[in-house]
Amino acid sequence: MKMLAAMFYAPKDLRLEQRPIPRPGVGEVLMQVAAATTCGTDLKTYRRGHPLLFKHTPAGFGHEASGIIADIGPDVQGFKEGDAVVVANSAPCLNCFYCRHQRYSLCEDLLLLNGAYAEYLLIPQRIVKQNLYHLRPGTSFVAAALTEPLACALHGIDASEIVAGDTVAILGAGPLGLLLTALASLRGAHVMLTGRGTERLTLGRHYGAAVTIDVTAMTLEEQREAVRQQIESQRGADVVIEAIGTPETWTLATTLARPGGLVNFFGGCAGGTQVSLETRPLHYSEITTKGVFHHTPAYFAQALDLIVTQRIDVEALVTTRLPLSSALDALELLLHKQGVKYALIPPQFEQGPRSVGGHA
Repeated sequence: MKMLAAMFYAPKDLRLEQRPIPRPGVGEVLMQVAAATTCGTDLKTYRRGHPLLFKHTPAGFGHEASGIIADIGPDVQGFKEGDAVVVANSAPCLNCFYCRHQRYSLCEDLLLLNGAYAEYLLIPQRIVKQNLYHLRPGTSFVAAALTEPLACALHGIDASEIVAGDTVAILGAGPLGLLLTALASLRGAHVMLTGRGTERLTLGRHYGAAVTIDVTAMTLEEQREAVRQQIESQRGADVVIEAIGTPETWTLATTLARPGGLVNFFGGCAGGTQVSLETRPLHYSEITTKGVFHHTPAYFAQALDLIVTQRIDVEALVTTRLPLSSALDALELLLHKQGVKYALIPPQFEQGPRSVGGHA
């Protein structure tokens, strides 16, 4: 038996192939993918590769997915064939130094799962035990597939120590910047969002941004002035979250925080890059800086709850649904700054149910 799957060979070399359908081993689950969604990490990986995700190629591609259990291996507890589920793309080891200190995103043996751009996805035992979740009736498969980026955003918001009434500047109106906006707004923050283009900034307002600034034609200095002009006494934001991932915008972020404020370097820069920061304001203004990476099982569970209770409208991020066979087209569209996210639908679900227990 064969399935359609996108396989990563090298940067800009992603191939749609017929591959054998995996068979689950001990503790494993085979999920028939109902929906997979594109991600900024997928796009960066497609463009330049990824040292953590693909140590060996060819390899399955994509990591945001939901679907229906098609087969289970021996010793699987709590799941059966036909269950609607969403799967996280990782699980910590629970034994290393960082896991013992409950810093699960820093796990020294973090198991990562890829292969969502396919008709079937084999889920390893560790993820089945820690990070596979049943879906409630009526839950959209596309919305469920977006649990992973929302979990990352939740981690970022928690690390930012936001309280109601804070002024929060978010740099970058990509999918994560928009989800960060939604979560910060949900916590009662006054959010200023910078980004490029009408589509994404309109979504920013949909997600609660009080101020949106189109920086398309601005220099970094002009961006700094535009943000500070929106803040009382131009003293700077209580919290600044960089959600772009360039050394230039990391530097910009540190100039936007008020004395005593916090800067969250949420956007990951390319490997080997460096950033130069002016030391005096960091020291004398007592600026807190921190990086935030990935998510944890607890954040994934919280994110799923926000989705199924419809407190965060994650599906608004999806520009359109495309067939799985258009995976390359979706990535090329994103490379050319067209759309925000795309949902890839395998053939069996193109005319099938869009939600758990629902209809087309």
